[in-house]
Amino acid sequence: MRVGIAQLNPTVGDLAGNLALAIDAYEQLVGQGVDLVVYPELFLCGYPPRDLLLKEKFGDDLNDALQVFAATTGPAPAVIGFPEKNTHSKKHFFYNAAAWCEKGMVKQTFHKRLLPTYDVFDETRYFKPGEKDFFVQYKGKKIAVTICEDIWNIRQGEYHSDPIDEIAGQKPDLLLNLSASPWHLNKDKHRVELLSDVAKKCNCPIVYLNTVGGNDELVFDGMSMSLNRKGDLLSISDSFKERIEVHDLNDVNEIPHSSDIPMESLRQALGLGVRDYAHKSGFSKGLIGLSGGIDSAVTAAIAVEALGKENVIGISLPSLISSQHSKKDADQLAKNLGIEFHTLHIQSVVDAASEELAPLFKDRPNDVTEENIQARARGLLLMAVSNKLGALLLTTGNKSELAVGYCTLYGDMCGGLAVISDVPKTQVFKLARHLNQNQTVIPVNTIEKPPSAELRPDQKDSDSLPEYEILDAILQSYVEEGKSIQTIIENGFDEKIVRKITRLVDINEYKRNQAAPGIKTTPLAFGVGRRIPIVQKYAN
Repeated sequence: MRVGIAQLNPTVGDLAGNLALAIDAYEQLVGQGVDLVVYPELFLCGYPPRDLLLKEKFGDDLNDALQVFAATTGPAPAVIGFPEKNTHSKKHFFYNAAAWCEKGMVKQTFHKRLLPTYDVFDETRYFKPGEKDFFVQYKGKKIAVTICEDIWNIRQGEYHSDPIDEIAGQKPDLLLNLSASPWHLNKDKHRVELLSDVAKKCNCPIVYLNTVGGNDELVFDGMSMSLNRKGDLLSISDSFKERIEVHDLNDVNEIPHSSDIPMESLRQALGLGVRDYAHKSGFSKGLIGLSGGIDSAVTAAIAVEALGKENVIGISLPSLISSQHSKKDADQLAKNLGIEFHTLHIQSVVDAASEELAPLFKDRPNDVTEENIQARARGLLLMAVSNKLGALLLTTGNKSELAVGYCTLYGDMCGGLAVISDVPKTQVFKLARHLNQNQTVIPVNTIEKPPSAELRPDQKDSDSLPEYEILDAILQSYVEEGKSIQTIIENGFDEKIVRKITRLVDINEYKRNQAAPGIKTTPLAFGVGRRIPIVQKYAN
């Protein structure tokens, strides 16, 4: 069987646009002589639709779009993801569904059985678990249609039932899986292993179709694939790119799978996330405050790849404390990238604020307050430029800083998208070196000099924080893995440092709650994937 793969980039809520993409892909693939066309999970509305599903007309408008799509189909069926209205429940308005469209009509629908409620997923808020049969007969073959999570319990064991057990017992000839599986580093290997296990257990070929593109914090990498009944790869689509192509299940030549190069995958994911967040939000230009540091340099380099150098504006905002090398590094970066570059001096703004505050502050000594006035002066000017030029301000803080609150609310946290907020500082350094592989994009001095916020003379990050290798290891244990303070100490970390860092993580939840949305790159990101109360007293 020749299966048409429509690995496309939908926009959440753009029913007309997604419908047009679906029709165009169907026509192209039918023209290539495919037997069947497959689309991703919830393709017609985009994933995740979240509370759009609670809007009064959304379900009816979706059904209208589905009927228009079905009317365009001929003898070659198309299987497309959509939310199907549930008329029997007041609580769960929809099923997460797939429609088998053939000869101008919706012939059959399939419902997702397993609804994830972990990490970024909240499907039981909107959907009712399906109970329908998985199978359809086509060209003498028994085809099982599943949706994303339905095949994951074979490895995770999170649910009381496993659809794969049921499907395997009925001896299918082919299994389809429509997915919207978000990307994070090193996920590709787990997917291939999972799909291989499913193919072997069901003793049939499997076609996995994943969406691609960025929607809010999530990046979907595509990487759709087909495997034979032995679990060997037959075809695999490119990651992070739209692909309309044919996977031939009759092919007997298996292909090897080599895992993605982590930093290259990270580069592509961040670029796709920035591009789609900007373009789907109506922005064509990006704006970045260039400090001469590594975080803003990496953010600017990613923005240029995503939006084009002609659409990126860099602004240096020095104060009296800013070092000469930082100003020089910012200028050199802008030249290397070929972007528009300006300098706005903030000292007069800082002085005006300090003078106005002096009577209220009286004889109180300078502290972090004065440091933050500088950061907030920068935020004020950058947001003004963003407003005036209609450019999306990209914030530049990394995950390590955000975790411990080493950032200024309404200062360097100002912006519409936090590009590297889920990238730990140690990975920022690795990514910078990766970006410099073929040519010097980021000045060498920017990478090699000690990191500094430059909010007081001779300041270094290490004055306030442990070395980033230690900090990131503690944060991974505490934030991503949920390890207790005692366990982290027993794993060899200094008790005083562990208690300081974990306390900083806990007391800065209020900052993260007000941060710009960030692109998810790890298994557990701040924001949509981590839901710690802002006001809470548990510390362990």
